[in-house]
Amino acid sequence: MPLMSHLGELRVRLTRAVLSVVLASIVAAFFYDQLFHLVTAPFTTIKEQYAREGATVTLNFGNIGDPFTFALKICAMAGLFAASPVWMYNLWAFVAPGLHKRERRYGIAFVAVTVPLFLGGAALAYVFLPKGFDLLIGFNPDPQGVTNIIGLNDYLSFVLRMFLVFGIAFVMPVFLVALNLAGIVRGRTLLRAWRQVIMGSFVFAAVATPSGDPYTMTALAVPMVFLYYIAAFISVFTDRRRARAGIDGLDYDALDDDEASTLDETPGTDPQR
Repeated sequence: MPLMSHLGELRVRLTRAVLSVVLASIVAAFFYDQLFHLVTAPFTTIKEQYAREGATVTLNFGNIGDPFTFALKICAMAGLFAASPVWMYNLWAFVAPGLHKRERRYGIAFVAVTVPLFLGGAALAYVFLPKGFDLLIGFNPDPQGVTNIIGLNDYLSFVLRMFLVFGIAFVMPVFLVALNLAGIVRGRTLLRAWRQVIMGSFVFAAVATPSGDPYTMTALAVPMVFLYYIAAFISVFTDRRRARAGIDGLDYDALDDDEASTLDETPGTDPQR
């Protein structure tokens, strides 16, 4: 496919993805009250815990326009997650032309696996939100003498970042499998990088999580390593299946990683001449 065709296809896929998020956000606006209580529930748990200890922790709107801004953000966040099957499928549809015909049929399987992983990562982040709040607020040296007043917009940004970090981290192994199907990365290469993967997962979890507490970091890094190895073994199995089927026409397992590829030195004809 020529470059301009790729750009046109990218424009179509992005348009469909954005429209799906916008429509889902509009629908989410009708359930704003329920979404508000759902998002603030982890903080309410911490608020009640500190109230029993005589400390005051509260959320507030700092400016007159903050309630409207908060409503837009929370509906957009709900729309992003509700429309995840649509924009993830369009992402796969953009990559699919680079795959073999036998592999394009995996589009439904890609969505069926990616969406639960993305939503599951966000759900795990939601479970660990109270731990992160408790750790950060716990740095107050005098919890009974100081009131913790937290802006709702800052709170929502914190929650959204947690959701996206966990969701994207859980989905990354699926993209490794997709890269393997496209012939960009080999399964053996993924298995050999286990040291870098373990170190990188914990470093990524420490940097990416807003709270940075050990509970949240471990809750993100351990599933990342586990899912990575699942993706690596799936890639190894796919490489062997493709080699037996002769899809690539070359047994990559029999080649050394540093071996140069063969070049076709047969003279060709210039179609413009």
